[in-house]
Amino acid sequence: MNEKSLKNKSPKIGVLAVQGAFAEHRQILEKIGAETFEIRQLRDLEQHFDGLVLPGGESTVQGKLLHDLGLFEPLKNLIEKGLPTFGTCAGLILLANKLSNDSHTYFGALPATIERNAYGRQLGSFYVEENFEGIGKIPMTFIRAPLIQKVGEGVQVLATANDQIVAVRYKNQLAISFHPELNEDLRVHKYFLETLPHFY
Repeated sequence: MNEKSLKNKSPKIGVLAVQGAFAEHRQILEKIGAETFEIRQLRDLEQHFDGLVLPGGESTVQGKLLHDLGLFEPLKNLIEKGLPTFGTCAGLILLANKLSNDSHTYFGALPATIERNAYGRQLGSFYVEENFEGIGKIPMTFIRAPLIQKVGEGVQVLATANDQIVAVRYKNQLAISFHPELNEDLRVHKYFLETLPHFY
């Protein structure tokens, strides 16, 4: 992986903060040199920013709040126009264009079929260390994680765990089933920052 420093460069990342593990993402991103801010209401989108993080949490709650707060269509348009977007766990569900066990879809920008809560409830949580393409072996913490059942044309598989797809990249989107913000390893977030075209 390219280990260029972000010194003298401060990409600005908006972190969706309506529900879920947004604070942990902000802490890691700021530790590696990014400027972050929370997206809670429509006026938060009036500023320029270079990337978007959709954190883990409850995808159903997040989806409802996105609509209630008037954030859904503006964020969907930004993603479709190419804003670099990093979705983890619930964020992956928000990005997917098909959910195999739910009639809802949200942004629908990622050509992939996702199963919600595929690994069971809280007791189904687990930890592994597996290879992530371009990074190496990394820790992966799964909590009520979605399963990437199938990917569409143009989707690059970046990592698997227990023979299941757990990380993909498609155009401007990085989407993963696990929670990199819950471990001390910073490399997945660095990988995301390296996709920002204005900084590398």
